[in-house]
Amino acid sequence: MSNRRRLAILGASGHGKVVADIAIQSGWQDLTFYDDAWPRKTRHEHWEVRGTLPMLLHDLPGFDGVIVAIGHNGIREAKLGALLAHGARVVTLVHPRATISPLARLGPGCVVVAGAVINAFAELGEGCIVNTCASVGHDCRLGACVHVAPGANVAGDVEIGRTSWIGAGAAVRQGMTIGEGVMVGAGAAVVASVGDRQVVGGVPARPLSPSSTDAGTADNPDADPLSDTSNVLRLNLPSPQGRS
Repeated sequence: MSNRRRLAILGASGHGKVVADIAIQSGWQDLTFYDDAWPRKTRHEHWEVRGTLPMLLHDLPGFDGVIVAIGHNGIREAKLGALLAHGARVVTLVHPRATISPLARLGPGCVVVAGAVINAFAELGEGCIVNTCASVGHDCRLGACVHVAPGANVAGDVEIGRTSWIGAGAAVRQGMTIGEGVMVGAGAAVVASVGDRQVVGGVPARPLSPSSTDAGTADNPDADPLSDTSNVLRLNLPSPQGRS
């Protein structure tokens, strides 16, 4: 009987490559991808893409852990919910060169990338991403499937609602509240609280336009909050990746 640690990764995307790298450096030895692009896509670099989400749900007993590697917050939330509802062993992956306080709490399915810092008494809900060299300060509370993009800095005692996106290089002042489904543009400085489903950018951050879709709501997991090209250009946000 094999003693290799077997991990299923849902989402054969660029983010999936990052997740696979973290998994290998964390001791996982046998990686298999699943993606709804199967059977059009059967390989992801040198890894096998074995099937779709329903096939993964069937195959769950064959894996020691599973993680969702989808950049779009709402789609990630929906897929993660399906896995948890089926009793999947959803794992959290932390890069060996990330710094996590032992007093912080991370929910299942979180991904913490190299150089990230999560400080004491921060609480992250399920499926959060803290990307390369991003930081989450003390006593922060992040809802499910929040993404703190590369180089973003969230100061202490900040609350961020589910499926919100803090753009690359953005800064959030201590004590702020950011609602659900918010999109904060790259390089923005958030110095006032932000209501649900707002799109903000600039220094200081101001509303740019009302967001007609959550930055990833499970009510409509196929909705694309970045489909408005004008918002993408103004915010300098990355295109959604890893859709399954």
